[in-house]
Amino acid sequence: MLESSQQSGQSLAQQVANKIESLIKEQRYKTGDKLPNEFELATELTVGRGTIREAIKLLAARNVVVIQRGKGTFVSKTPGITEDPLGLSFISDKKRLSSDLMDVRVMIEPEIAKLAAENATSEEVEQMEKICDEIATLIHANENHETKDIELHSAIAKSSKNVVVPSLIPIIQTAISLFINLTNRSLKEETIETHRQIVEAIKNKDGEAAKKAMQRHLGYNKEELNL
Repeated sequence: MLESSQQSGQSLAQQVANKIESLIKEQRYKTGDKLPNEFELATELTVGRGTIREAIKLLAARNVVVIQRGKGTFVSKTPGITEDPLGLSFISDKKRLSSDLMDVRVMIEPEIAKLAAENATSEEVEQMEKICDEIATLIHANENHETKDIELHSAIAKSSKNVVVPSLIPIIQTAISLFINLTNRSLKEETIETHRQIVEAIKNKDGEAAKKAMQRHLGYNKEELNL
């Protein structure tokens, strides 16, 4: 039962948003699932449709759900994780931001690669190898490989099987995008070689080798930024 606004200190819409979020966390609605429509939710939670509408807007702002016009409301693929969770897009000095993000990557990504070597499945490794080949093809064709580069590092992060690491992916994505834009994709063969070394070490379940290969990869990046 929902409390009154005075008792809870929250608006009715916020209470309803919390209730819907609880249902999602309890796995009643899973990633990608479509939520019931406004009328059905209003009936189930015994509130007005306007309150449901406001609650859905609150959840959408936090990326818990995604509203698709004409289709309905769906549970986000990355519930609660926004594209820019730290507000990095508002930092105007992009060279400084890239430098500091690189420092953060050096702190965490080698250890993530080590965890991936210990926990990645054969299917995940096959996917990483495929992405490496796609990156090499794009680089040799002098085409932008940013999307695939992000996809590879995201796959490594997810294969770590650490429940916190996927929440760091937006930060890694921002760092990669900034680096590629600032350096105009100048690292080519170094990128191809070190990516493959990382994935090969993960495939061999050699954590230390994966860690060192990631350190080498990031080292090339730091040098390119003249850090």
